[in-house]
Amino acid sequence: MGNMMKAAVYYEIDDIRVEERPVPQIGRDELLLKTLACGLCGGETMAWYKKAEPKVIGHEPIGEVVEVGADVTDYKIGDRVFINHHVGRVDSHLSRRGHFTRDPFYASMKLDPGGVCEYYRVTAQHLRMDAHIVPDNVSTAAATTIEPWSCVLSGLKVCNIQPGDTVAVVGAGFMGQGFVHLAPLFGAGKVVALDFSDWRLAKARDFGATHTINPKTEDAVAALRAANNGRLADTVIVIAPFPDAWAQALSLVEVGGCLHLGAPLPPGTEWSREGSSAYFDQITITSRYSSDHTDTYSYIRLLEAGRINAAAAVSHHFDISESPKAFEMLRKAEKSLKIVVYPHGVPEEFANA
Repeated sequence: MGNMMKAAVYYEIDDIRVEERPVPQIGRDELLLKTLACGLCGGETMAWYKKAEPKVIGHEPIGEVVEVGADVTDYKIGDRVFINHHVGRVDSHLSRRGHFTRDPFYASMKLDPGGVCEYYRVTAQHLRMDAHIVPDNVSTAAATTIEPWSCVLSGLKVCNIQPGDTVAVVGAGFMGQGFVHLAPLFGAGKVVALDFSDWRLAKARDFGATHTINPKTEDAVAALRAANNGRLADTVIVIAPFPDAWAQALSLVEVGGCLHLGAPLPPGTEWSREGSSAYFDQITITSRYSSDHTDTYSYIRLLEAGRINAAAAVSHHFDISESPKAFEMLRKAEKSLKIVVYPHGVPEEFANA
């Protein structure tokens, strides 16, 4: 290991560059990890969500310990680990009320310098709050789903799904597939996926959807009622970050049900409801930003137990030199789910995938 490393750097939505960056230096209570793989997140394609300065892309890495600070005792060289990119604290008003991810401290904690790079540094707070040795029976590729699908699990926790409930998911990209796949673990009976892409709807069937609807070719409300004994869905989860998708999702919620907002609209976008129905329909609206340490702990245990088919969600594998191509595929969001980048070369098993 030299003093410099390769890193994929975001300049603009269509300008990703592979550059040389210094290998981070660690302190006595920190770790240096070799990046084995890093997933790309659709949130990185939302230009309004990105900071103005160039930034190393990726926040879903799985790493191997290559350097251990003198005061670190729980990890050793060679351990394969997951470290959540953001971590919370316990001593704040929001954290004490369970809102770890909305405490400003959470967003301030980051991996150094990011995920799509050859090496990254993790702080002592990361190690205290949300660090895990990856179970032996979980592949590195599958482990790249820990961060994003822990966010799915976090959202499902607040949907109040009761055993046998019908759950509809509006938007069947990678995160939507996660909600489809994990909803039965929370008691869902029928799971209905909605998307404009027949390819994604077919994938949703693979991940456990009992019914699929393409609103581009059929009346979504009528199709849902036809599939659900004349009723709408008890819980509707909307992943597509568009006002029309939110309006469609609301129209699919049964009286007394839950509408879960699984992705944000751009800042300044207004969204409103008619006042009388907002009162009488008794629909609960929930949201959940990111995942905290309790969510990742739960997800890893489910993954280890074989309850989650995470490997099937990884659709494409790229070398770090191909990061611009990988990011373009992410941005187009056509026939892809989880896209993974390998800073030290694509494993032979995926070389032609």
